[in-house]
Amino acid sequence: MRVLGVHPSALLFSEIYLRLEPLGLETVAAAVEQAGHDTRLLDLQIFSHGDYQRQLTDWKPDAVCFSVNYLANVPEVIDLAREAHRRLPGCAVVVGGHSASFCADDILAQAEGAVDCVVRGEGEGVIARVLDACHGPAALDAIPGVVTLSGTGPAPLLVPTLERCKPARHLARRRHKYFIGELDPCASIEFTRGCPWDCVFCSAWTFYGRSYRMLSPEAAAEELAGIAEPNVFIVDDVAFIRHEHGMAIADEVERRGIKKRYYLETRADVLLRNREVFERWTRLGLRYMFLGIEAIDEAGLKAHRKRVDMDENQRALEVARELGLVEAINIIADPDWDEQRFDVVRRWAIEVPEIVHMTINTPYPGTETWRTESRRFTTRDYRLFDVQHAVLPTRLPLPKFYEQFVKTQDVLNRKHLGWQAVWDVLGIVVKLLARGQTNFLRMLFKFGGIYNVERWVADHGREVRYQISLPAPLSPGAKPSRDDLYVHHQALVAPE
Repeated sequence: MRVLGVHPSALLFSEIYLRLEPLGLETVAAAVEQAGHDTRLLDLQIFSHGDYQRQLTDWKPDAVCFSVNYLANVPEVIDLAREAHRRLPGCAVVVGGHSASFCADDILAQAEGAVDCVVRGEGEGVIARVLDACHGPAALDAIPGVVTLSGTGPAPLLVPTLERCKPARHLARRRHKYFIGELDPCASIEFTRGCPWDCVFCSAWTFYGRSYRMLSPEAAAEELAGIAEPNVFIVDDVAFIRHEHGMAIADEVERRGIKKRYYLETRADVLLRNREVFERWTRLGLRYMFLGIEAIDEAGLKAHRKRVDMDENQRALEVARELGLVEAINIIADPDWDEQRFDVVRRWAIEVPEIVHMTINTPYPGTETWRTESRRFTTRDYRLFDVQHAVLPTRLPLPKFYEQFVKTQDVLNRKHLGWQAVWDVLGIVVKLLARGQTNFLRMLFKFGGIYNVERWVADHGREVRYQISLPAPLSPGAKPSRDDLYVHHQALVAPE
């Protein structure tokens, strides 16, 4: 069987700061290859819709598998599915991924028969069975995690071990296009899955049922050794939660003599608790660290249920500085902010040496705020659920809110982008250009074209063909249950 895996186009923030390889789709593609199928992968962050249409016309796949990690990509994927269904009536169309797991029924209904099924949860454990069922007598909705228009299968199963499928990186063409900042080019790797915390704005813990699993140190180092790129993004939701795991991987990396530069994300309390681990990884090549600070006051931290305080955040920033790391921080802007609040955050962002990025509080399916705040939505357009648009009522008139948001983000532009950035990292730019890598240099001058108030306001006026459905309302004072939130449950693990 010919199977085409497709990752949708880049979102707004990805047009500037990063472009990451589709690691989840590569992992599913590895399982497809292991099942004996002829497999191709098309990443529309890099390739065009014209390339997709040519694959349908020239290669004529028997199945097309879409990865939907971001809610804003749902309309694009539905349209691409319709295209495959129209051009190749016998082609099976399968959709999976993080966000698809939380809105499977919507995707199926709005695709109107163009999507055969949606796979909820981890796809690599069941994709071979799904493909067999698409072209055989077996019932699709008898497979764990599979949802069709005619029924829903058993609950999704966690894969028994993370060693089960290494990503099929060889299928991703033009790998030199993947980067994050000056780590250009950059591959991605996953040491763990899941998160034991329960922040109200996040769906990572609800997807995995608050489980936490680790790749063995030997397998982690073996995969790292096979990566050709000099730079690696460790994509774990929270890196090095377990001290012994981080140290054991470091042992294997040193033993094998692996030389890379790394970027990772973690929490302030984890950095403070496991400073020794992060210190060791700086010696192994850790260059960038993203800290999920989210707020600059106690009220904001409490609202997000971060379970850290301002003192811990400040001490973590100081530790990262002492380790010589380049730090990036995210702050969540609330639609209820006024000019004064934006000004406070702006002045703070100017004062600190870190790269300060900002997102907008967005209740996503799978988050606790999705169940508690969705009745207040001002839009149900999937495309605006990208943490860069306001989907809840703003205290300021919408153009004024975006004006303040862009003005605050411009702090990043003035501190870390443009000609000043080129001058500050001239040696890095020259080395990258000598190797033919232009992603980093191009990103330095994209800010004004992407962060544009008129563009964002106009986005709210576009014709809406696909709208996300709202969840059933909760009773007054009630909180969503695990069954309301979770995709996976820790006890439900597939057999070896």
